[in-house]
Amino acid sequence: MALDPQEILGIQARAECLHDAAAVHRVLDRMAVEISAVLADTLPVVLCVMNGGVVMTGHLLTRLTFPLEIDYLHATRYQDTTRGDTVEWLREPRLSLQGRTVLVIDDILDEGNTLADILEYCRQSGAARTVSAVLIKKRHDRLITGVAADFVGLEVNDRYVFGFGMDYKGYLRNLNGIFALTDADDL
Repeated sequence: MALDPQEILGIQARAECLHDAAAVHRVLDRMAVEISAVLADTLPVVLCVMNGGVVMTGHLLTRLTFPLEIDYLHATRYQDTTRGDTVEWLREPRLSLQGRTVLVIDDILDEGNTLADILEYCRQSGAARTVSAVLIKKRHDRLITGVAADFVGLEVNDRYVFGFGMDYKGYLRNLNGIFALTDADDL
């Protein structure tokens, strides 16, 4: 759904920067070291969760120096809106996960529904081991039981955030940093 450009520009202009580009890149450096320590000898399949995970995946992959294969999947709750219910699968990975170590990379861990569905998909597809990495984890008490990311970049308070892959109504994924809606723009 196309929005009025002035609305999107206004959201961007008023947004609060929670973590600037330098902070995000430092976190990606740290995460790459942590992931490498765990996965360097496994020849993993890296699964990028579209669309949100594309920016983080691209930046993280350049920091991982071990052999890996990459594929993507598209599972979403939001469909370019600001709220979502059920997870909709738009594309499954093409690579076989049978007997493989799988690293799932996504932008955010909020309530955990999407990540839970993706991890279950990997298990049902025969993955020998599945680990996950998210750039952002929200601080709140709505995370579903039993869901956790193995590698977490940053934690943020329970606000609507966008940038570095996360969107506002389909826009602003390209912002180089993590931003939050202001109280005036809050959903």
